[in-house]
Amino acid sequence: MFVTYKLSEKSLNKLQKKGVSETVLNDLAELKDRVYSSKESFLNRVKKLPQAQEIMKNQDDLLKTAKGFFRLDRLIPNRTIREWTEALIFAVVVATIVRTYLFAPFQIPSGSMLPTIQIGDHIFASMYSYGSPVPFTEIKLFKKPIERGDIIIFPYPRDPSIDYIKRAVGLPGETLEIQNDQVFINGEKLDEPYAYFEPKEQISRQAQGLTDAAPVSRFGPIVIPEGKLFAMGDNRYNSADSRYWGFVDIKTVVGKGQIIYWSHDPGENFFGGYQLGRVFDLLK
Repeated sequence: MFVTYKLSEKSLNKLQKKGVSETVLNDLAELKDRVYSSKESFLNRVKKLPQAQEIMKNQDDLLKTAKGFFRLDRLIPNRTIREWTEALIFAVVVATIVRTYLFAPFQIPSGSMLPTIQIGDHIFASMYSYGSPVPFTEIKLFKKPIERGDIIIFPYPRDPSIDYIKRAVGLPGETLEIQNDQVFINGEKLDEPYAYFEPKEQISRQAQGLTDAAPVSRFGPIVIPEGKLFAMGDNRYNSADSRYWGFVDIKTVVGKGQIIYWSHDPGENFFGGYQLGRVFDLLK
């Protein structure tokens, strides 16, 4: 069913370029656009042609040009519908390849990465930044290391069906500690221009004496295991991240956030809430 044989105008042109005579081509034209479910049925029909003896001298070339996979001819006789179906299948295949190996779209439903990424932002992530995945395996070719500060996409460790987006803060082998909202790596204060502490929340926490409450503002020290990352949202008072559910396995990171391609506040209606000034902003 998946392998069929059919001579098309393109097939006949290929045979002509290989030196097949006009007489033979005229003979073969009688079979044009007819689909045969097996090599045997195709050759049996060819052998009934007047020029069969000469045609069979080019049997290998004939079979090669006629062979096809998963043709829709047998399932959809109508040519126009078949062409539209083929175009749709081709578009789906291309989109799948692009999403898997080049760029994938993601919509941001929460404010854990504010103000870098806002609720309603739609972003593209590069799926090749940390290596090219080999289909149906966990192998990646041309591997590249994840760097501190990268905005990474990965499956939520507690529910892999959910995609999470956070920032890589701690790298394998490092000792990480948080004191009074400040991150320290191997005892050195980490410069984090992207970290955001919502002013009203900060004032409220100070009034309640929570300025050093664990795990939000005080965490560790811990040593990050090999092959793992410590990920955090930029909105430090409102982010469920490694402070709560642990490390991210480097092997599970699928992409790197790159650019905002659309932004619309989901709390607004169709006629408002568009944040066009954010479109095409690069993520840093």
